[in-house]
Amino acid sequence: MTEPAPNGTPAPSSEPETLPEPDVVFEQRGKLGVVTLNRPKAVNALTAGMVAAVLEQLTAWADDDTVATVLVQGAGDRGLCAGGDIVAIYRDILAGGGETASFWADEYRMNSLIGRFPKPYVAFMDGLVLGGGVGISAHGSLRIVTERTRTGMPETTIGFVPDVGGTLLLAHSPGETGTHAALTGAHLSGSDALFLGLADHFVPSGRLAELAAALEHESAETAVVRFAEEAPASALEAQRDWIDACYSADDAEEIVRRLRAAGGEAAAAADTIEAKSPTSVKVTLASLRRSRGLTLDEVLVEEYRVGLHCLSGPDFREGIRAQVVDKDRNPQWRPATLSEVHTDDVERYFAPLGDRELVLWEKESDHA
Repeated sequence: MTEPAPNGTPAPSSEPETLPEPDVVFEQRGKLGVVTLNRPKAVNALTAGMVAAVLEQLTAWADDDTVATVLVQGAGDRGLCAGGDIVAIYRDILAGGGETASFWADEYRMNSLIGRFPKPYVAFMDGLVLGGGVGISAHGSLRIVTERTRTGMPETTIGFVPDVGGTLLLAHSPGETGTHAALTGAHLSGSDALFLGLADHFVPSGRLAELAAALEHESAETAVVRFAEEAPASALEAQRDWIDACYSADDAEEIVRRLRAAGGEAAAAADTIEAKSPTSVKVTLASLRRSRGLTLDEVLVEEYRVGLHCLSGPDFREGIRAQVVDKDRNPQWRPATLSEVHTDDVERYFAPLGDRELVLWEKESDHA
C-alpha cells in the first residue's frame, strides 16, 4: 500500500505508469518487417488510425533496402482481422458519415499499395479473416491459410457490398463460385480460400511462428514453400456444378429461382440470399459483373462510389443495428424484396461522386 505523504496526500508510486498498447505494432526482425494488428478482443477489427499507420509504414518499407519481406499477422488466437470497426461506422453514419469516407479512402489506398507492393508481402490468414481482413491480406503476394481459417465477404448481411477490392477477387474465382460467396456472405475454410484464389498456400497454424522466424533471414518464397503442406479438400469446389449452373444468370431473382429449383444445398443458399438486404444483393451482383476486366485501382474507385452511396441509404445503418448494436438479428430492409429493387435503383449506387471521388496515388506524398 502507498504510504501517505506528510501533507496527507498519497505519495507518488515508484512503479512506472503502464501505457496502453498500440492498436497496430511494427517491428523489424532481421530483414523482415512485421505488421501485427493488435486489437485481439475485437478480433483486430480495423480502425481509421490503424489503417493510416499501416499505410504510412508500408510506404516507408517499400523503399527501405534493409527490409526484404513484409509479414502481416493478427494478435491473439481468434484471427487476423474481422473487418472494419462497424460499430464506429454506425456511430459515424448517425453523425453524417464523413469520418467513414476518410477511413475508406485511406483503407483503399492501403489495399492498392498491397496489390502493387514491390517486395514479398506475406499474410497469415489464420482464424477469422473477414471483409477488411481480406483487403489487408488477399492482395498480397504470399497468402497463407491454416486449418483454422474462416474467411469471407459477409457484407450483404449488414446491408453493404463487398469492398476493399473484394469484388475483383471474387469476380476472378473459378466459374461462379465467387458470386455464390459474395451473395450468401458464407464463411469459408482455408481450402475454400485456396480454391477461390484468395490464398496461395496451406500451413498448419502450429508452424506459423517457425515460418515467421524463417522469414527473418530466408527468401519469402523459399521459406513458405518449405513450410507449406497439402490442404484438405475444398467443400466449395465439390459444389461447383450447381453453383455454376445457378449463378450464371445476371439477374438476382433468376439466380434464386434456379437455386430453389435445384433443391438441397442450392435451396438453402436461396434462403440465405433472400434473408440478406435485397438492395445489397443486387448491387453486389452488379459490382461483380462490372469488376471483370478492371484493374484493382479501377475497382477500388468504383467500390468507393458504392460505399458512399450505401452510407446515405437505409440498409447499411439498419444492418449494423440488427447485427451488432441491438443484436436482434431482425433487420427491416427497405425495399424488403428483390422484386422491389429496380435497375435504376442499382445504377444509382455506381453514380460518380463529383469532387468526392476517390483519389488514389496522385496524393501518395500526403502519406509519405
